[in-house]
Amino acid sequence: MKIFLRGLALGLVLPLCSIPVVQSAKATPARRDKVAGEKKAGDVLLTTMQRELQRATARLGHLDPAPYFVSYSVYDQEGSVVVGGLGSLLNSTAFRRRTGEVTMRVGSAALDNTHQENRYSGLNSGLIPLQDDPDAAARVLWQLTHEEYRQAAQSYLNVKTAASVRTKEEDTSPDFAEEKPQTHLDYAMPAFHLEQKDWEDRVRRYSGYFRKYSEIYSSAVMVLGEKTQMRFVSSDGAQLATPGTIVRLMIEAETRAEDGMELLRVETFQAATPDRLPSEAEIAGKIEKMASDLKALRAAPLAEPFNGPALLSGRAAAVFFHEVLGHRLEGHRQRGEQEGQTFTKKVNQQVLPQFLSVVDDPTQRSLNGMDLGGWYQYDDEGIAAERVEVIKDGILKNFLMSRMPVKDFSRSNGHGRAQAGLMATGRQGNLIISSSRTVKDAQLRQQLIDEIKKQGKPYGLYFEDIEGGFTLTTRSLPQSFQVLPVLVWKIYPDGRPDELVRGVDIVGTPLAALNRIVVTGEKTEVFNGVCGAESGRVPVSAAAPAMLFSEMEVQKRAHSRNRPPILPPPAWDSSGAKSSGKGGGGQ
Repeated sequence: MKIFLRGLALGLVLPLCSIPVVQSAKATPARRDKVAGEKKAGDVLLTTMQRELQRATARLGHLDPAPYFVSYSVYDQEGSVVVGGLGSLLNSTAFRRRTGEVTMRVGSAALDNTHQENRYSGLNSGLIPLQDDPDAAARVLWQLTHEEYRQAAQSYLNVKTAASVRTKEEDTSPDFAEEKPQTHLDYAMPAFHLEQKDWEDRVRRYSGYFRKYSEIYSSAVMVLGEKTQMRFVSSDGAQLATPGTIVRLMIEAETRAEDGMELLRVETFQAATPDRLPSEAEIAGKIEKMASDLKALRAAPLAEPFNGPALLSGRAAAVFFHEVLGHRLEGHRQRGEQEGQTFTKKVNQQVLPQFLSVVDDPTQRSLNGMDLGGWYQYDDEGIAAERVEVIKDGILKNFLMSRMPVKDFSRSNGHGRAQAGLMATGRQGNLIISSSRTVKDAQLRQQLIDEIKKQGKPYGLYFEDIEGGFTLTTRSLPQSFQVLPVLVWKIYPDGRPDELVRGVDIVGTPLAALNRIVVTGEKTEVFNGVCGAESGRVPVSAAAPAMLFSEMEVQKRAHSRNRPPILPPPAWDSSGAKSSGKGGGGQ
């Protein structure tokens, strides 16, 4: 699980699970091309999918082994990406693609080809023709189906052989949950278009603001607008057509300290439509703040390993919970010999302080006037999204379930998610943390100081912003996490000014870290990001109030020993700003 920030010029990237922190624009009802739920006249592609699925299941049903479940999905995507740096374009691309998937399960729901480490065998994918040509689409689906059956049948034989020679598994749940098939046809795509020329001009201007900062060695601005129409049909009778959109503006800037440490700042904005993104004046202000932060970080002293009181801002706490808690609540992590199963046997037990509760609600479109990136209507297995009360008053109640059952949780709650072309697993959507023990946010600082004095520590830490993070959940590795802060302050109890420091990562183990929360603030803050895991990159959100921890451990961050550029950057011809000659490591 990882949340990603770097590499804007290469597009949206994120591992298990690095999450870019996002400042969302206010939500606004999107204009619609059609009324939601209205059947699109002559949906040639959906009709073709249904017809080819019926033909395939009828023929393959006579084979041994025979499939007991087959589904077809097609993701019809169109959009634009514009990337710029220093007032020039780096990339400008309009794209259109259709990705088709064939999911097949051979054997029975109790034991099929996707069992344990063979899960990858349940899906085959490829490109579907862009034109609504039923013969061409059917031909590709036929080929994908043939290849998938051959893969699934071989995997099923391997699964049966392994089952006969291995010891009995601890969790003997079926491999697939039977669900009532859903029918929902929605072609109401928001009627926005990302004007390529207009956004090329904007990206040039936005990225050009970095030209006057000689200490910023690399920077980029990217805007992405994408619309997706997902179609899904299955052998159990499901029939879905659901729209989805994403509009995101990302700004990245990086520099290097004299000791070689890379320093990064990222700001991300997300909105329902392009016109709801921030104004140019707001963007200019953010860029100025990013440059100021990086300049201060270059001069900041290195922090030392520390274990003591810490305060996390709301956005930092949200990223922390996504990494440390959220991934360990995903259903598929509760079974399998490779998973650490941190919370598997803690249902109805206290796993958080009593004043904290957690829900994951992909049906919620906004919070406090901000769009939530983890919103969706139906998951990628054709199941309606549900609000799941995961933890109530500190007590674990539920998991985020796909159609893979686990012991005592036999059904999906609409959290089976995946990037196109990958097998769905239980994933987070909108993870929202609430608290019944709050103080005014302005009082949290004093409470931190009181905790520092109580413990006799020389200082505490305030984490203002987070770059991302990742967590380990497999039992072959330590059950630990690492969260990557970018703005960290030493808070002194004797009244000395706060001191910015750099080069620390938050580390620890989940069960210990989560139970050191003392109190929270009142205001809930939101981040949106893209999270990567074994089922690929999916949009997510998390929301939390600021949190005071009685104890937080940080370690030194590894970094390059490459010195800053020996030559200063060249002077600009057109911006009116001259290089100071002090931007690099030498004169």
